Amino acid sequence: MNGFQRIHSALSGERPDSPPVMLHNFMMAAFEAGVSMSRYRTDPAAIARCFLEAVEKYDYDGIVVDVDTATLAGAVGVPVAFPEDEPAICRGRRLASLEQARDLEPADVGRYAGIQVWLEAVRLLKRHFGDEIYIRGNCDQCPFSLAGAMRGSADWMMDIMDPDNQEDARRLLEFATGATIQFIRLMAATGAHMVSNGDSPAGPSVVSPRLYRTFALPYETRAVEAAHDLNLPYMLHICGKTEPILEDMLSSCADALELDHKTDARRARDIIAGRAAFVGNIDPSGVLALGTPLEVERKTRELIEVFAGTPRFIVNAGCAIPSTTPPDNIRAMIRVARERSY
Repeated sequence: MNGFQRIHSALSGERPDSPPVMLHNFMMAAFEAGVSMSRYRTDPAAIARCFLEAVEKYDYDGIVVDVDTATLAGAVGVPVAFPEDEPAICRGRRLASLEQARDLEPADVGRYAGIQVWLEAVRLLKRHFGDEIYIRGNCDQCPFSLAGAMRGSADWMMDIMDPDNQEDARRLLEFATGATIQFIRLMAATGAHMVSNGDSPAGPSVVSPRLYRTFALPYETRAVEAAHDLNLPYMLHICGKTEPILEDMLSSCADALELDHKTDARRARDIIAGRAAFVGNIDPSGVLALGTPLEVERKTRELIEVFAGTPRFIVNAGCAIPSTTPPDNIRAMIRVARERSY
């Protein structure tokens, strides 16, 4: 099987020849290719080259085309800082008050240069790899997270706690949903095999499960529906200890859940129970970046054994892999996956 076939099989519930590996390694790929984040975020050919070299070096199955967590925010008017050697980050807010959501005009995120760079990079990779390597076009933030970027995270948390704000909060979420779905539709046109979004500020580490169900889940579900309308599978990423909301996340009908190391893999396996693919969840910092190859091998074997009874499993870090991760640690993770044949 090639990389595309392995991941496609896992998502479809069919047994691949070995556990597929999808690396969330954009920072590491850029670092190893000698490409600064400043160039990476502005040059689609540089993005493509970073991943081409990473696939050649490590021989993994699936590329996560990611840039940062601020591109959609920038596209809807949030002030963004662009460090030379770090991903972009929001440095302000667009809305000084929630009431300003009443005057928002629908976004047109396709006009934003950062969006076009991201899309073109995916086109270049799809043109090169075709159906040999699986290409996941990440689409930045889910509506809840994007709304928080527009209001500022602290004020957004206070907004949704006040019942009198619900109507305006939903106005903002509707606006953010439109922007998120626009990006998904644009990404679908690149030929990406899958789309995804992140919604980590909606997780239990930040808000209660009740608030998640009220202000995040309905809009995540609409993102999933938009992807499915385009005949694309969808992956939802939320950081933190997600067990309290895993059933809710599954109700979105996402095809895969990307979860980090704080989520207990055994409990997640039992809750998901073949209803979606589990993606993750090796600790990107404590194990991959700071551990030894032997520690990486041990953690990877443990994780693969947890999911030995289901084909709906993809090996990955639980979140973005740090740029300075030792290459031997990535090789160790992939070597263990390749040694396990089904």
